[in-house]
Order: sequence, then C-alpha cells, then structure tokens
Amino acid sequence: MSSFKVQIFGAGALGSLFGALIQEAGYDVHFVARGKQLGALKKSLRVEGLRKMELKVKVSDKAVNADVTFVTVKAYDTENAAKSLAKVNPGVVCSLQNGIGNEEILARYLDNVVGGVTTYGANLKDFGVVVFAGEGVTYIGEFKGEGVEKVEEVLRSSGINVEIVEDIREKIWEKAVVNSVINPITAIFKVKNGEILKNEFLWEIAEKTAKESENVAKSIGYDIDAVNAVKTVAEKTAENISSMLQDVLRNRRTEIDFINGAIVREGLKKNLDVCYNSFLWKAVKAIEKVRG
Repeated sequence: MSSFKVQIFGAGALGSLFGALIQEAGYDVHFVARGKQLGALKKSLRVEGLRKMELKVKVSDKAVNADVTFVTVKAYDTENAAKSLAKVNPGVVCSLQNGIGNEEILARYLDNVVGGVTTYGANLKDFGVVVFAGEGVTYIGEFKGEGVEKVEEVLRSSGINVEIVEDIREKIWEKAVVNSVINPITAIFKVKNGEILKNEFLWEIAEKTAKESENVAKSIGYDIDAVNAVKTVAEKTAENISSMLQDVLRNRRTEIDFINGAIVREGLKKNLDVCYNSFLWKAVKAIEKVRG
C-alpha cells in the first residue's frame, strides 16, 4: 500500500478509468467531479469493458492536497483547474488531456508540471459508469519543475503502460495532428472513426487536413507522417465514437479550439495554408452555436 495521495482532477471518462486503476493498485485516490457525475460517484464508481470493478471512492467538487494530481478536464476548463489547484498543494501535476496548450496554462499557475498523452480508450456509459474500451500507452515527460519519475511510479505500479519521453511536446503535437483530422470529421458527419477510411469523400478531406497539420508541425520542428498516422488510428479505432462526436451528440462544448484552432493559429503565424483546418474549426464552432 503506497502512502502517496493521488488526485484525479476531472472525473470524466479517462479520469474515472485511471483513478479506478490507481485506487485498485492500493493508492489513496481523491476524485474531483461536478454535477451529476459528482452525485453518482458519491454512491460508487463502476468500470466495465476490459476490466470489471465497482469501487467506493472519495469525491468532492474541490481540489485537495496531494502528492500527484492528474488533470483530466476538458481543455477549455484547464485554466479554472489550474486556479483551483494553485489554492492547495497538488504535488506534481500531470496533464493527460487533449489538445495543444494545456501544459502551458498549468505552468502559469503551478510549479511542477508533467506533460502527458495517452492512447487509452475510455467512454462514459452513464454517470458513475466508465467503459474501459482500449489499452494503450501513456507518454509522459518533464514540462516544468520536476516529478516525472513520481508520476511514472504511480502509473506503472497501477498496471498502466507508461513511457517517459525526452520531448513530450512532440507527442502532444502528434496526437493533436491525428485528432485534427478524426475528431472534427466524425463530429460534423456523425460517423464512427472507421468511416473516414471507407468513404472516399471523407478520406479526401482527411488527407488534405492531415497534410496541412503535418506542415504546421514541421514548421515547429516535429516530423510527423500525418496521413499514415491517421490511417493507423482510424483502423485501430474503427468502431469508436470520437470524444468530439460524443460532445456534439450530448450538446456539449467541444475541444476544437485547442486542436484545429491551435493548429490554425500556429499555421497563420508561419504564413502556412490552413484552409481545411480553418473550415473544420469553424464548422464545429457553428454546430456548437446552433445547438448552444
């Protein structure tokens, strides 16, 4: 039994899954949630899919002191999370979020920030019920201050595949480039990931977007083979409903500003053509507004 206290700030799908695996490994875990998820977690947290368990968990709507804090909120909530965590002693703070810029926001408020990217699949089936949909790899790396080994220890001893990388920003960009293609296309056309490969019109949009995003990443110094990366992910996750499509179906705000929006902003700085990314960004923003 470890004496480490672990905090999961943002008990959505991924946060709930990782929190459950970490608690199951013997750690003292505190979940931070809100709304109906908070109410459900006060009763219990159920995991289905690749692992099955039901846990009694500690949960509240406020940050607490911890040795390691995983931030798993939506990218547009990162600043609020950072401000809340700055009021307590959150220990080493590791982001496991989608999009570009989360670590920079956390680093403005907090001393020890570790960057992270995960390919684990988790879906919220209902409030308090998470489906462990796919095992992947979690890449972590130093961002500001120290503590990457502490984060690695927690994840590894909880049976989560983890790898420390030299430049975590590159991994963040790799994931964002793939997400810039799969997420908005599936959200706009309301299709599963695999449909992008089957439908030649969707694939043409995907390919053009991937090449744009790749050029922007290259301008920063990251050599990513975006078209092949998109193919691989779409094949592996063919039956998945992307997180952005899930948000659209639930009439929720998406993370488009931190994915395609961030790529467009970076591309325009470098005078690069980002018309496909720009269209997808605006199309998803329009869907949010129509539904909003």
